[in-house]
Amino acid sequence: MSILVNQQQFHLTNGRISYVFHVLKNGQLGHLYFGKALRPDRDYTHFEKDHNPTPASCHTYEDDPAFSLETIRQEYPVYGKGDFREPAILMSQEQKSVANFVYKSHDILEGKPALSGLPATYAASSEAETVLIVLEDVYSGVELHLSYTIFANEAVIARNARVVNKSTTALSVERMMSLSIDLPEAEMDLLHLSGTWSRERHVKTRALEQGIQSISSIRGASSHHHNPFLALKAKDATEHTGEVFGFQFVYSGNFLAQTEVDHYGVARVQLGIHPIGFEWNLAPGEAFQSPEAVMVYSGEGLNGMSQTFHQLYRNHLISEQWKTAERPVLINNWEATYFDFNEEKLIHFAKEAKDLGVELFVLDDGWFGKRNDDRTSLGDWFVDREKLPEGIASLASKVKQAGLKFGLWFEPEMISVDSDLYSEHPEWAVGVPEEHYTLGRNQRVLDYTNPIVVDTIFERMRAIIQATDLDYIKWDMNRNITEAYSAGLDHQGEFFHRYILGVYDLYERLTSEFPNVLFESCAGGGGRFDPALLYYAPQAWASDDTDAVERLKIQYGTSMAYPIYSIGSHVSAVPNHQTLRSTPLSLRADVAYFGTFGYELDPSRLSSEEQEIVKEQIRRYKSFRPLVRDGSFIRLQSPFEGNETAWMIVSSDQKEAIVGWYKASSTPNPRTNQVLKLKGLHHDSAYQVESSTYYGDELMQNGLPLPIEFNGANQAFAERGGDFQSKVFYLKALY
Repeated sequence: MSILVNQQQFHLTNGRISYVFHVLKNGQLGHLYFGKALRPDRDYTHFEKDHNPTPASCHTYEDDPAFSLETIRQEYPVYGKGDFREPAILMSQEQKSVANFVYKSHDILEGKPALSGLPATYAASSEAETVLIVLEDVYSGVELHLSYTIFANEAVIARNARVVNKSTTALSVERMMSLSIDLPEAEMDLLHLSGTWSRERHVKTRALEQGIQSISSIRGASSHHHNPFLALKAKDATEHTGEVFGFQFVYSGNFLAQTEVDHYGVARVQLGIHPIGFEWNLAPGEAFQSPEAVMVYSGEGLNGMSQTFHQLYRNHLISEQWKTAERPVLINNWEATYFDFNEEKLIHFAKEAKDLGVELFVLDDGWFGKRNDDRTSLGDWFVDREKLPEGIASLASKVKQAGLKFGLWFEPEMISVDSDLYSEHPEWAVGVPEEHYTLGRNQRVLDYTNPIVVDTIFERMRAIIQATDLDYIKWDMNRNITEAYSAGLDHQGEFFHRYILGVYDLYERLTSEFPNVLFESCAGGGGRFDPALLYYAPQAWASDDTDAVERLKIQYGTSMAYPIYSIGSHVSAVPNHQTLRSTPLSLRADVAYFGTFGYELDPSRLSSEEQEIVKEQIRRYKSFRPLVRDGSFIRLQSPFEGNETAWMIVSSDQKEAIVGWYKASSTPNPRTNQVLKLKGLHHDSAYQVESSTYYGDELMQNGLPLPIEFNGANQAFAERGGDFQSKVFYLKALY
């Protein structure tokens, strides 16, 4: 790992990747290369090819008509200097655009500086190196600081930007991307993750064309609809071969991720806070820090990109406390009871779950205020004594005496109009006073731009955590922001960013004071599943849709950018509460194994046979839980491309693996001798698979035999058949 500087050329390399940029003749930064590692002892200025003057271009120098920012690949482009593509930054000062940032200085740092108030990747001094470039607008004195970090063991560049108002007058920041890069080749496909509630993060792929293609959110959250992730892949790239560039924004609020293909075939990729609804005001001496964005290069297809993201987040984003900790098998009462429960019912529920092998009982919505439906009590974080007359601490104590850990559901960012808190402080709700407001799930949003609001919720949550000796919190957020206004803000363009900074502040205070509490983020399911929240909550509820067939697509898409052990995946009751589909208990578990694993059902409604099946499922999951946490996840067959889905996890030493195979719908007269070609095994190792032994090379080249399927001839020979087939194989190397 090293950052090399040669004649104002900067080369970041670690033997896996190289990232090269330089100072242009006009003082701005030009991009030279991002991809597979290059030799470190070369000058790569020649990668910026000579440019021919064009009749339509505006050029910088009278004597050099070929030097035009319109045709030069840049690092952090500005507007108004001849480049008519979208800029990375827009600022104004006294009705004048501030746009001419030129190189001033640089500094190389060991490790990776933290971002104040913002979640970001982290690294020890031996694990990363950072170059900080200082640019200056020579007319105003405003500085722009660009930070680039390269990690020792990951094919990743982490970037952020900071603007410092060193002038004597106020400055307005109207657009500020965290990352901008001009790739020389636009003959690629764009892959992103889209959907809506209950079908989040479906894989979408489309060809890049001239013009702008973007994904975004202006909902106040990263959203169910678009994830802050995109990838550009070569036309011939597959899951396992070819070049892929992956980009992700470490942020939980409004975002813009876009690719602009210009008329010369250059692809400009930008990620940052969405400019709509954003305007940040800086008095002299003040600074604004952008969130972090990360870039990944893979020469081994989409799986290579995903594994790099997984390793980055496991090693450099999820907190040290939870990197290697085993996540407990939990059971949540929501789909079993909804709001209809009392202490006796819950204790019985918990004891039955303990007998099955469950380790954590989670009490969901309805335990506070007068919460018998979703129209009341959010914000009143005091126990409902009618349901729990002895209090929440008593319930927690009894659950723990039964041998389980205890968890609670909160929705701390929301307030019900029918609540004591709203009666006392209606001004704490987001919105223009005395004007019409919009409801979502019968609730409003608390104004987290107001520190007093954050302090109040923190004190209530802290009191409950201390009283219950709480082990787990499910942090929900069930609606997006409308009427984005705070009576306490002078500049409403700062609202959305200040709101999410308030969310981060509450997370930071709670996780710092209670490091042993496991947080799981949730937003109406997967509405805020983003890297920033992994910094505080190492797992996230992937979707409110727990149907096993639908979860194949959701979990497959989520794995594009997120480690499997961050995906909340549970076995729920049937008919499924979201799709009304009934699937076998075996399929539900076989899908949920590839995640944090738990249950969303009433144990008392299980037959004795089903109880024994659940006990075995839990025992089996616990046996390979470390592999789910630490192993390399490999996608084999996509649910978006056919009727079958397959994936696997391989240990780092290649000595064990688990393989999941699923077939959603039966097919008449299926082909015989079906096999599944595996990946990532050691060629020369012999693997025990149930009662058979296979070598790694034959499992990867010929395939793992799948169970015999009924073809309408003789049921006696069939091991499987019908809809909703699944099988999870465990592989153990013999030598």
